[in-house]
Amino acid sequence: MPEDKIAAALDANHEVEEIEKTRVRTLGNVRLRHHVTNEIILVPAPSSDPRDPLNWPQWYKYYMAAVICTAMMMCNFLAAGPSIAMVATTMEFFRGAHPGKNMPLFVASVAKVSYFFTTTALMQGVGNFFWVPITNKYGRRPTYIFSYIIYTACAIWLCFERSYSGFLVGRILMGFGAGAAEIIAPITIADIFFLHERGTIMALYTSSLAVGVSLGMLISGLITINHNWRVIYQVASALVGAVLLLAFFAFPETAYTRARSSTGGHNGPRLMEAEKAELSASASDVERASSQSPPKETYVQSLRIFHGTLTRESLFKLMVRPIGLICLPPVLWSALVEAVTIGFLVAVTSNIEVAYERTYHFESWQVGLCFIAAIIGSLVGVPAGGQFGEWIADKLTRRNGGIRDPEMRLPAMIPCLIATPLSLILYGVGIEYRLHWMCPTIGLALLNFATVQGTNICLVYVIDAYRPVAGEITLAVMGFKSLFGFLLSFYTNTWVSQSGYQNAYGVMAAISAIVIFGWVPLYIWGKQIRHVTWQWPVISYIHWSEDREVGE
Repeated sequence: MPEDKIAAALDANHEVEEIEKTRVRTLGNVRLRHHVTNEIILVPAPSSDPRDPLNWPQWYKYYMAAVICTAMMMCNFLAAGPSIAMVATTMEFFRGAHPGKNMPLFVASVAKVSYFFTTTALMQGVGNFFWVPITNKYGRRPTYIFSYIIYTACAIWLCFERSYSGFLVGRILMGFGAGAAEIIAPITIADIFFLHERGTIMALYTSSLAVGVSLGMLISGLITINHNWRVIYQVASALVGAVLLLAFFAFPETAYTRARSSTGGHNGPRLMEAEKAELSASASDVERASSQSPPKETYVQSLRIFHGTLTRESLFKLMVRPIGLICLPPVLWSALVEAVTIGFLVAVTSNIEVAYERTYHFESWQVGLCFIAAIIGSLVGVPAGGQFGEWIADKLTRRNGGIRDPEMRLPAMIPCLIATPLSLILYGVGIEYRLHWMCPTIGLALLNFATVQGTNICLVYVIDAYRPVAGEITLAVMGFKSLFGFLLSFYTNTWVSQSGYQNAYGVMAAISAIVIFGWVPLYIWGKQIRHVTWQWPVISYIHWSEDREVGE
């Protein structure tokens, strides 16, 4: 909200005022606006340490966001893009598998070639059960660098690999490297941006994921006009390698250990009496402590890959926490929303070349051009999932006396609730009845819009609610999504061939509407649900340690 003023340095959880002493708080409940002046309070409260990413210049933060978004686009560029050349790829790896000469062999061979893309999608999610604990324990920078080294090496390898088994192994390892940035990007964004800025930047992140798929399809399709499909990997190798160099030379560590928060740490969502007493310390005490911080790092010092250990928590606990978090209703709902938007988008893209070729006799590059609509839909989803979501949450925050609850973002799910089922119906009916090619293409654009808009709202919602474990939260949500998308991409062609496009995508539309409508009960009872479920005995092991607190 550019017209808003920022309040003077003030802890969002301060207890000086009488009104604050009587406020009962739960996870994610913070004062975002001053109850008298209505000015925005910076959450988390920045320190005076020049190394604190919250103190970085705004232009530099936006530069970091641009690098993150570029890394996101490249994550899916090569993961999904070459699928546009599925037919040509199949005919090269399986001699005699030609759609016009030997259809049974061609169909069986296409199923085998699809493993190149389904296994990559699976490893993008599963691999993060390794990357996220490393990120939380040792920092963001080493994860970006080492994962992109693997990604770049595999991309180069696949330019020359000729055997089916070798190519499949290369795609699996590529998925392991490519998926890391997708999960740790939300952690990085939360490291450097304040709570009131987070929704808009996260919208750019979710848009970059969708645009990466669409851009990969578009550019890959154009490459196939005059070049062999392997040129796709050559172009991608150069792009991915450029991102690796950018990450190494121009992407510093964003993790920062700040003072323990007042939100109760691992003891639960309510403040303990001892913690309340701590909060009565004056701001000057905090400033005196911060003034003893070391000076800002030099550029050469910032190039260090490792900057120390960030938490005392064991790697085992960091690995199993996402499994426990998925049991929490808000996290499970967010994962299901990701599944029915991104997962059904995977269903569309895994089938789209075959569908458009049979229905409209499109060539690969023509199918690729249809993804211009997907890019437009994704870009429109940025303000709808970012600024619109922030505007809704801010209106409800003002109405609530300046107190922000994570559920205040949820009414912004309404556009996603409308667009997702409508997009799937337009696509399924358009292909089934051979309507004008613009009908399913508009469905593709709407689905990309809903993916960016809706997934951004629900992901920021759970990050706000469980901010200290943002990495594990993102992994729980995205890992479930990857598993669902993997299974769905396996069975989409079979499902469509048995039920037809209208029935298959009609069922997907109904499922998506039911899942997304879950925002309504969470908006009404979400605060109580989060409080009660955090006290479940089975959840007690995954409560975070005090050194994971971030001031929210």
